[in-house]
Amino acid sequence: MPPRRSLPMRLRSAWTLLYLAIFALSGCEPLNKARDVLTKSDQERKTIKLGILHSQTGTMGMNEMSLRHCEVLAIEQINASGELSNVDLVPVVKDGRSKSDIFRRRTRELVDVEKVDVIFGCWTSLHRKAVIDELDNPTDLFRTEPVARNSAQPHKPLLFYPLQYEGFEVNRNVFYFGSTPNQQILPALDWFMSQQGGSRKRVYLIGSDYLFPRTANFIVRKYLEKQSMQVVGEDYLPLGHSDFKDSIRRIAETSPDLILSTINGDSNFYFYKQYYESGARPDSTPIVATSVGEDELRRIPPEYVHGHLAAWSYFQSLDTPQSQEFVKSFKRAYGLDRVVDDPMEAAYTQVMVWKEAYKRAKSSDPLKIREVLEKGLEFDAPGGKIKVDPKTHHLYKKFRLGKTGLDRQFEIVYESKDLIAPDPFPSFAFPGWECDWTRNGLTKGPMPTIGL
Repeated sequence: MPPRRSLPMRLRSAWTLLYLAIFALSGCEPLNKARDVLTKSDQERKTIKLGILHSQTGTMGMNEMSLRHCEVLAIEQINASGELSNVDLVPVVKDGRSKSDIFRRRTRELVDVEKVDVIFGCWTSLHRKAVIDELDNPTDLFRTEPVARNSAQPHKPLLFYPLQYEGFEVNRNVFYFGSTPNQQILPALDWFMSQQGGSRKRVYLIGSDYLFPRTANFIVRKYLEKQSMQVVGEDYLPLGHSDFKDSIRRIAETSPDLILSTINGDSNFYFYKQYYESGARPDSTPIVATSVGEDELRRIPPEYVHGHLAAWSYFQSLDTPQSQEFVKSFKRAYGLDRVVDDPMEAAYTQVMVWKEAYKRAKSSDPLKIREVLEKGLEFDAPGGKIKVDPKTHHLYKKFRLGKTGLDRQFEIVYESKDLIAPDPFPSFAFPGWECDWTRNGLTKGPMPTIGL
C-alpha cells in the first residue's frame, strides 16, 4: 500500500508555485534559476525503504494483516509530520503467506533487492526464527543476487518483532517489542492464584503445536513447581486445527479451575465455539488467552468469549490521551468498524521507536540505530511509557489483564503498578543463561529439555 502524500510535500508544491510566480512578476531573475534552486532542494530529499514482512494470507493472515496496517499508519504519520527533514519513508510490504520458507524467501528479497536496513515483521516464533536464520545464514536457494566468495558480508538489517513470545532467545540484530512470559503469562497466573483472582489451584494448558506454546508452558511448569497451582493437563494441536472436542473432553475429565490458552490464529474461533457448545462457562472455568485480542474478537461471536480473559500489555479500552488518539487515528485511516489491540500497538510503536533512533543516529544504518538503542531509549507509546532494555533488546512494559465483554472489548481488571523488566531467561527455567549486549553478550548455561 503506497504511503499517502505527506503534508510537507503539499506545502512544498504550494511554495514552488508561489516562488515561480514571484520571479515571473518581478522579472528580477530568470525562471530557470528559480527552477534550479527548487530542483536542487528536491534532489536533497532522501528516500528510505522500510521492510514490512507479515503473513497476509494463510492461517496467520487474519492476525498479521492488522500489524501491517499499523506499521504503514506509523510511516504515514512520520512522513506527514515532517520530523525527518528531507526524508521520505517508503514501506516495502511482503507476504510471508504463513509459511517459513516463504518468510525466508521474502527476507532475502528485502535484503538483496530492496536493500532495506530494517524489517518490521513476523507473528509466530516459527516465522521469526526463519527470518533470523536467513539473515544470519543466507540460503543460496533464496539468493536473488550472486555474492562473491571472497567479498565481505554486508551488514544485516535489523529485525523489529512486535509479538509477545516465549523468551529463551536474544540476537544482537533483533529488537523485541512484545512481552516475555515474566511480563505476560506469569503475572496472569499470580493474579489467578490470588484471592482477587479466585485462589485457583488447577490449570490446564492448551496451545498450538509450535515453539511459543511449548516453551512458554515449559516456563509455566517450572514456575508452578514452588507455587500453590498445579498443571492438570497439557494439549497441543497443529496451527489451523479446527476440532477441539477431544481436548475439551479431557479438560472436563481433569476438572481444572483455569485454562491457559496459547492457541494462535484462526483456530481460536473453533476452540471458543466448541468450548461454549460443551456447556462450559467462565464462571467456573475461565480461559485466559495469550494470543486473543480485540482484533481476533471481531471474528468470534461475543457469546462464545464473554467473561473469558486475556493477558496483554495493552487494551483498546485503556483510557489515556495517547491511547485514544491512537484508536482515533487508526479508525480514520482504516474504518470506524476497526479495532486495535496489543500486537497492533506494538507494531505501531516499534516504527515510532525506530524513528526516534533515526533522529539521534542521523542515519538508517543498522549499526548506528543499534548503537543508539543500546544506550537506552524511552518512549510514550499508546500503551504508556516503555523503555528499551540495552542489555537484552527487549522492552520494559506494564502488564494488564482484561475480561471480555459482549461489546467485544476488554474491561481491564488488573494492571501492574510499575513497568516490568524483561527477562528472556528466567533463572528458575534456564539456570546459567543471561545476556548483556553492552558487556559480554550472551552467556549460555545447560541446555534445557523442553520437548519440542
